[in-house]
Amino acid sequence: MTRRLAVVSAGVGTPSSTRLLADRITDAVRSQVGARGEDVHVDVIEVRELAAALATMTTAGGLPIAEVERAQEIVRHADGVVAVTPVFSASYAGLFKMFWDTFDPDDLDSVPILIGATAGTPRHSLVLDHALRPLFTYFRMRVVPTGVFAATEDFGAGAGGDQLARRIGRAAVELAALMVATPDAVEGFVPTGRPDRGDGFNVTSITPFTRLLAGHDGD
Repeated sequence: MTRRLAVVSAGVGTPSSTRLLADRITDAVRSQVGARGEDVHVDVIEVRELAAALATMTTAGGLPIAEVERAQEIVRHADGVVAVTPVFSASYAGLFKMFWDTFDPDDLDSVPILIGATAGTPRHSLVLDHALRPLFTYFRMRVVPTGVFAATEDFGAGAGGDQLARRIGRAAVELAALMVATPDAVEGFVPTGRPDRGDGFNVTSITPFTRLLAGHDGD
């Protein structure tokens, strides 16, 4: 069976350390999925190539634009997602956020995702947990426990490079396991465990105050 992996890279230059990290993660995930007897089809989305379309879509009230919709479809139908962004001003890149802002919160429910970030210094490594992880938790995606942060020095040889390789390997194992996981029940035949969401206005069962206050005499 062929699994679909969507890779979202938000690097702004060429060559890009963000794209380099995304490629290394992709190779590791492909290897791990292959080790489980599955093939992988990879689609790479370079967000900077969508910059003009995203700006138009954002300022035109969600006007549909074909190239953005194609990218959205790739992500919606993926068995797993790798999302990597450079760090600007202690958070993800603006273009990266613009791309994810085009999705409805229900579009990506339960999709496994591996998050990664690059920066010039290790001081920004917490961006994974204070910015990226909350963003994808909002979409109810399944964020793998291991995030991959790479400072400039980590791309070289030595201790930093070895640690980066280990983080990539561990995160790839976690994502691959989710991508090839087989559901243990047939959709629609068992409860999903997810409560139905309402808008809070169509309330059909209200307990009257006279019943709630029955027996109270005001003392």
